[in-house]
Amino acid sequence: MSEPEEQVEPLVTEIPPKAADLSAWYTAVTLKAELVSYSPVRGCVVLRPYGFGIWENLQKALDQRFKATGHENAYFPLLIPEHLLIKEAQHVEGFAPEVAWVTEGGQEKLTERLAIRPTSEVIIGVMYAKWIQSHRDLPVLINQWANVLRWEKATRPFLRTMEFLWQEGHTAHATAEEAREETLRMLEIYREVAEDVVAVPVYAGRKSAVERFPGAVETFSIEALMPDGKALQSGTSHDLGQNFSKAYDITFADIDQSVKHVYTTSWGMSWRMLGGMIMVHGDDRGLRLPPKLAPIEAVIVPIIKGSETQAVAEAHEVARTLSGQFRVRVDDRDYTPGWKFSEWEMRGVPIRIEIGPRDIQSQSVTLVRRDKAKGAPGAKETIQRSVLAQKLREELNDIQRNLYAEAKSFLESHTYVVGDRDKFFELCSSRAGMVDIPFCNRADCEANVKQKTSATTRVLRELREAAAVCVACGEPAVVQAYFAQTY
Repeated sequence: MSEPEEQVEPLVTEIPPKAADLSAWYTAVTLKAELVSYSPVRGCVVLRPYGFGIWENLQKALDQRFKATGHENAYFPLLIPEHLLIKEAQHVEGFAPEVAWVTEGGQEKLTERLAIRPTSEVIIGVMYAKWIQSHRDLPVLINQWANVLRWEKATRPFLRTMEFLWQEGHTAHATAEEAREETLRMLEIYREVAEDVVAVPVYAGRKSAVERFPGAVETFSIEALMPDGKALQSGTSHDLGQNFSKAYDITFADIDQSVKHVYTTSWGMSWRMLGGMIMVHGDDRGLRLPPKLAPIEAVIVPIIKGSETQAVAEAHEVARTLSGQFRVRVDDRDYTPGWKFSEWEMRGVPIRIEIGPRDIQSQSVTLVRRDKAKGAPGAKETIQRSVLAQKLREELNDIQRNLYAEAKSFLESHTYVVGDRDKFFELCSSRAGMVDIPFCNRADCEANVKQKTSATTRVLRELREAAAVCVACGEPAVVQAYFAQTY
């Protein structure tokens, strides 16, 4: 019997240049910055404390917004009986290649296979059928923080792993209008978090029928653009209509006592968003974390001269005055200041605060911003300790804005409005970025583009010109579409 396949974690001593090989850079950064470590299980990673700290801050930003819009958290089982999964045919067909099955428990061969959840519409639908009886029970607004498992072949930390962390919202409504309103509300929350918290600009819109979630009436998503010209689907919101409620018999007695099926939605964002953040903001020195996500907003490094240790005491005093307002850490380990500088730059801490003998004498500190190149104007500044808290808040806010502005500029400069067919296929094939065309929205046309270029529609919007023709095939256009190759 052969040994199980085990992932080999490369020894990362240096981070390769980002522009030369984004994939090699990305892997090196996620490992060297101690975000993840490879596990003995193929396709699965261990989320280390620093990586989990980033995930917690994303989770907090989302959770606050979910609760502010009336949603509550719950938890549902990991295992789904096969007979329940196959009730919704489209859903099963869409996920069948990715489902992992449990066939034995202890010493017992199971009489029915149990699916390890690839998503939870099925088990939640079964429970909603028990809980919902009357119009008074609606709407049901529930979110779940959980792990899911999808049997992926090619994996990469955060972007595509077999097991991953996410949240999945599942709601039930009395009318189609309420369900669609919910779907779009959650899409807007995802856009807001991506742009205002993660500092990653996105395009939001409707997916084509080809790209639609299995079993959905409509799927909406936010799409980010990575430095290699590929798009990253970063959050999805699905209007499921009555497809799942009919499959799992989720009905309610309306005000007039007529029995109706509910309308449901589901929506999710995973730690894939963190993979997008790493690629969008990082540079040749490593991570650059948006302050709103950074586990450590400022690291304080005492500059020790010989046996003089007063700088260490001063650093801890500064940390004490800031700790109620900021996430700070003092690095008083037995390493050289230069080594610490490089270490925290690589780990993307937004601001470094240096305290040396001269700073102690003048009651000042030196602030160094991670988002700016070394030696750039404003990258390094000496300020008085009496105004440190105010200055630190200003600088963190400016770093957040600056990272978003840089990413927004990249997205805009790599979005191409195209009217020529040959140019369209060339841009899609060369992975130029987001390619914006009038589109016929026919599945065979989209399949042809994918076959020739590997690009697919990312999101659809209203047609810009009423009489436009599809750039890809020449048929009448009905929507405006962004095309791009994707992760």
